[in-house]
Amino acid sequence: MPHVITQSCCSDGSCVYACPVNCIHPSPDEPGFATAEMLFIDPAACVDCGACVSACPVGAIAPDTQLTREQLPFVELNAAFYPKPNGKVPPTSKLAPVLEAPRVRRRDGAPLTVAVVGSGPAAMYAADELLTQRGVRVNVFEKLPTPYGLVRTGVAPDHQSTKRVTRLFDRIAGQPGFAFYLNVEIGRDLTHADLLAHHHAVLYAVGAPNDRRLDIDGMGLPGTGTATEVVAWYNGHPDFADLPVDLSHERVVIVGNGNVALDVARILTTDPELLARTDIADHALTALRESKVTEVVIAARRGPAQSAFTLPELIGLTSTCEVVLDAADRELVQRDLAEATDPLTRGKLELLAKLGDAAAPARRPRIRLAYRLTPARIVGTERATGIEFTVTGERETRRLDAGLVLSSIGYRGKPIRDLPFDEAAGVVPNDGGRVAGASGAYVAGWIKRGPTGFIGTNKACAAQTVHHLVDDYNAGRLTDPIAKPAALDRLVRSRCPDLVDAAGWRAIDAAEVARGGGLRPRDKFTSIPDMLAAAQSAPPPSLRQRVLAGLRR
Repeated sequence: MPHVITQSCCSDGSCVYACPVNCIHPSPDEPGFATAEMLFIDPAACVDCGACVSACPVGAIAPDTQLTREQLPFVELNAAFYPKPNGKVPPTSKLAPVLEAPRVRRRDGAPLTVAVVGSGPAAMYAADELLTQRGVRVNVFEKLPTPYGLVRTGVAPDHQSTKRVTRLFDRIAGQPGFAFYLNVEIGRDLTHADLLAHHHAVLYAVGAPNDRRLDIDGMGLPGTGTATEVVAWYNGHPDFADLPVDLSHERVVIVGNGNVALDVARILTTDPELLARTDIADHALTALRESKVTEVVIAARRGPAQSAFTLPELIGLTSTCEVVLDAADRELVQRDLAEATDPLTRGKLELLAKLGDAAAPARRPRIRLAYRLTPARIVGTERATGIEFTVTGERETRRLDAGLVLSSIGYRGKPIRDLPFDEAAGVVPNDGGRVAGASGAYVAGWIKRGPTGFIGTNKACAAQTVHHLVDDYNAGRLTDPIAKPAALDRLVRSRCPDLVDAAGWRAIDAAEVARGGGLRPRDKFTSIPDMLAAAQSAPPPSLRQRVLAGLRR
């Protein structure tokens, strides 16, 4: 009874290290790991021990006898990754190679103290790697009153299993030596120099918060926007709670066909009563209940073989939504399928070839995938009423009427005050996480490598940065903090009276879960004042907690 990875997994890699027979690939030490759409379990080598099930932070692994109908395509997908010449099972080793934790050589004075800016996956994995060593202190700074970045505000509300990774992050935040400084914005409340005065190093894991903008006439009119803004809107990000999302027209067009585009299209066409059982923001749920949208068109510049979405995401979309193609795009799929050799590309094309016909009557709000459409201009004067495309490689033009036009062409990092920035790549220039020309400064995650990979891809990325940081500390290349440990807390509280600490976050978390009433995972606060009010309800620390906090400092 082999086990199967049953969704677009987070690529954390913990399952790889837990497996006693090394049957999960690509592993973090293999070249294909960084670009893999998911990991795969070899059905012939799996010994059914279940170690991977408990190791997976998002609950993506199950025995093949316990799969739902929607999960069955993953059996073949996992098996197809392992070609077996001459019918022989590939050799396995006892354990996959595990990157050793960095060993901190303690020295006189204060222990290694690191400021981590950002609280998403890269930040939390970096903190976890640092805290493998006794005595190390990690202070995590986040501009919002709530932590965990895109896991909280970027993962679709109907993907609750993916959000289970926050349980791992909660365990990391509970370790000795870890402290949260939430509702603190670096660059406004504290400077890079302030952090260096209180830490040996500053590690920035701030992601890529900006959208890549579609540069055509009319973008910026009412009725236009970006898919990532809509994701933040329905996930309750306080900066986007009042985003004007007009769902009064029958059609929405999304330009770009990556996983984010699929997420938005799925949410806009899903029965709102199903979403009512998730942690979707209340304002978004109300808007979706009143929606007049009957079709979401996902338009791509290139052909089906170059689709940017991953195969697992396509499987998930087609198992829950009505997805269709028109006749011309079906011909493109068949043409590409005849020429495709890559297994994952063939898998996508084979699934696309089975999609329904756009000419057939729609039974429910549907998603239409469209190809070889290059956006030319937004139609409309006072507001968007549609979008005009040119057919890629031809002079023909096509127009689609729409009440909402969204671009979904990727994320982009933004400059960090006092650090260098590569405008072309949208990242901080670095060598394995060491910031170029800035001693004591490090980066991890998307601001280090660009917006690529999945949640768990940040684990290996953060580990590389932390190893280099610890090497620099051990070699004496990091300057000791000039301020006493207790001074940091006084400084932050003087600059940020509304600071939210770990106890405040726990109070927000508990209040949101309670607001869910057992019917929803949580009912999120979507305004910062409401979050701060909930945080202030946290009980004062006990004497034991105050003593332990003093020892940590």
